[in-house]
Amino acid sequence: MAAPQNFSNHVKLVPGFHYIATPLLIASLAWASVRVFNAPSLDTIFALVLVVYIVFNHAFTRLFPLGVQDRLIRLEERLRLERLLDDELRARIPELTTSQLVGLRFASDEEVPDLVRRVLAGEFESRKAIKQAVRTWRADHERV
Repeated sequence: MAAPQNFSNHVKLVPGFHYIATPLLIASLAWASVRVFNAPSLDTIFALVLVVYIVFNHAFTRLFPLGVQDRLIRLEERLRLERLLDDELRARIPELTTSQLVGLRFASDEEVPDLVRRVLAGEFESRKAIKQAVRTWRADHERV
């Protein structure tokens, strides 16, 4: 069973992606750049272009699923807020940004109305600030 989730441990890191593939790509980019600088040729330039392509592909491999995940969270949270909020706050759900909804997703059902009021009042600068304000954490172990 997973440890209880909270603000300090909710970030998901994939060791193979974050600790192996990313550093290897950074090292490859540095190496290819040094080779172009020290011995410019069509081969070294092509190798650098190829590594840059792989770096972009690696970044998009992570960013695209995160974008889809944020859209799904936006939908889930809007549906949840429809169920939990009173009529006054329910009418203001469209004012919440995707980033704010992502921050609210960890709040328990009991504290959501108060947090939504605070978010709509402009009390929080970022999704991180919203997450830090959550008192009763609602874990999400199925994230990408």
